[in-house]
Amino acid sequence: MRRTTTARRGYAATALVLSLGLALTACSGGSADDPKPSASSTASSTASAADVAALEKVKVEGDRGSKPTITLPTTPFEVESLVVRVVDEGDGAEITDGQTLAIQTTAVSGADGTELGDTYSSQAEKIVADDQLVPDLHDALVGQKVGVRIVFAVPSESGTNVVVGEVVDAQDTPKPLDGPEGEAVTPPAGLPTVTLDDAGKPTVTPVGGDAPTSLVVQPLIKGTGAEVTADQTLTVNYSLFLWDGTPVESSFDSGEPATFPLNGVIAGWTEGLPGQTVGSQVLLVVPPDKGYGAEATETIPANSTLIFVVDILAAS
Repeated sequence: MRRTTTARRGYAATALVLSLGLALTACSGGSADDPKPSASSTASSTASAADVAALEKVKVEGDRGSKPTITLPTTPFEVESLVVRVVDEGDGAEITDGQTLAIQTTAVSGADGTELGDTYSSQAEKIVADDQLVPDLHDALVGQKVGVRIVFAVPSESGTNVVVGEVVDAQDTPKPLDGPEGEAVTPPAGLPTVTLDDAGKPTVTPVGGDAPTSLVVQPLIKGTGAEVTADQTLTVNYSLFLWDGTPVESSFDSGEPATFPLNGVIAGWTEGLPGQTVGSQVLLVVPPDKGYGAEATETIPANSTLIFVVDILAAS
């Protein structure tokens, strides 16, 4: 699976943060030998001794359950690679591999210590503690207990960000379906036609005329599972096409579904998928203002209307 799907939006300050870990796998590797580090140890297997020492000097103050204060030892504060430290051990149920974690987060800029945003004023983020998460973050969390608070520093092109995350809940993650399950729905005329190969991978036949200017959400299979809510983490197979039918990317090419928090993707998904049901296959036609607007990528031109076919395999 591509670690950063095109559906995923940039990491705006309020969208934060542990979902950063899903995009940083290429920067990390290995795992800690001890899945239950002490409150003063780190779980980073790639960070240098200098980075570990630097993070040790970051102060995290405040009671668990409330937004912490992060004080940097100096600015600019910089590290060369992802580094993680357990600040406070939790006292709840033990966190196990593969669980879906609800995490409250807050972050500051290493450049000057200014606050980038937090989830305490909105809702906890959800991540899955599985092998899609950066090993350093995975190993810092699995084996700890609900209530654990970690701090980690993340280098990026714009500088280092420092993030505190607190696990407030952990639930077993439902096993994903193998594919859509439900009743086929006949879409109205005028939409791209979706055809599936033997493996279930879709292709689309485009339609003529101008692309729609508002989001189109059309179930192709109405799933029999629970209704998706905006705060959930989804496991999906998806394929992305330009309006003219040009394929861009597909999770089918990797042989495994994608998992991500629904609040960490483009507006076309955050608005289009809540209310759908697990087991559904959904056609999304996403206008530029719900996708990437004037932002161009290597494979998506600026101001593109996008076509997604999404199989919703699990939600938690």
